[in-house]
Amino acid sequence: MKMKKINYHALGLKRIDTYIIKKFLGTYFFSIVLILSIAVVFDLTEKLDNFVENNAPLKAIIFDYYMNFIPFYMNMFSPLFTFIAVIFFTSKMASNTEIIAILSSGVSFRRLMLPYFLSAALIASISFVVGGFIIPPANKKMLTFEDKYVRKIKQDNARNVQMEVEKGVIMYIERYEVSNNTGYRFSLEKFEGKTLASRLTAETITWDSVSRWKITNYLQRDFNGMHEKISKGISKDTTIHVQPEEFFITAQEAPQMNNMQLGSYLKKQRNRGVGNIQGFEDEYYKRFSMPLAAFIMTLIGVSLSSRKVRGGMGLHLGIGLALSSLYILFSTMSTSFSVSGTMSAFAAVWLPNIVFLLVGIYLYNTAPK
Repeated sequence: MKMKKINYHALGLKRIDTYIIKKFLGTYFFSIVLILSIAVVFDLTEKLDNFVENNAPLKAIIFDYYMNFIPFYMNMFSPLFTFIAVIFFTSKMASNTEIIAILSSGVSFRRLMLPYFLSAALIASISFVVGGFIIPPANKKMLTFEDKYVRKIKQDNARNVQMEVEKGVIMYIERYEVSNNTGYRFSLEKFEGKTLASRLTAETITWDSVSRWKITNYLQRDFNGMHEKISKGISKDTTIHVQPEEFFITAQEAPQMNNMQLGSYLKKQRNRGVGNIQGFEDEYYKRFSMPLAAFIMTLIGVSLSSRKVRGGMGLHLGIGLALSSLYILFSTMSTSFSVSGTMSAFAAVWLPNIVFLLVGIYLYNTAPK
């Protein structure tokens, strides 16, 4: 099947625009292939012994692990790849006095930014779709492979499970085992405001289906002011709006949920009144802030490397790598503030973008026009 060529003139783009777009995207994808090839080689060297010891099939190594490994790290370092691409080919254009020639021909610096931002828009769109809907199921496959052939990740039991299943309803299970879907030393406390209204305890609780559970050797205590009603029995079915997999959900599960699942999970936990969801909020907000970093890195990269200076590309690449490393470090630090509760997840995720956007605006205003 013959692919149609894009008619750039029909889109209102000039030859210089198509030149910049092709250079930008070509350098971006080339840097991805180059850097990820090196990353795959290093990762394979590190895990080769595990693959051999656990008899990992070649097909599983390639398709279940590395075919999912590549998009994950490609999206993670997308801002860095964008920055490198912009710095690399724009510095080359500046050293060849192409930027000066373009500006001298009557093209404004703002107009020169158009093809850069069109390219950044394409990268941001790909990053949003890949990060929100393709990588989460890929992460599941990759982690399942690692659990089987590299190191044990998944747990088959949970201890000291305590969670708010509804507002004012606290559940506790001392130990839960996946093998028989049974929990031991169970309690369910219901509060009206700050007053304990009832307390249900049982030796075991077994998951039946959906929200149905079966408790055995239970004791129910209902409180009404100074009066207390006690009832007990051998077994009975009860409805608790929680499922066993929720006992094993940690912040590490967040990257395995797509945007819809992550949004639904956050809404459910907030309705329950659960407060310890910062890790999930961080992941959710990153799905939206990360793609926009492509525009910010493009703005900084063009403003920085469009000036012809002594030292040329090497100097620009050095400054560019330092700034992109600082961005990644800043993002990591702000996320740790969110997890510790020092800062809200929304503010922590968006703060690096806001700071570097201000840096980009400053560099843009001081760039040679």
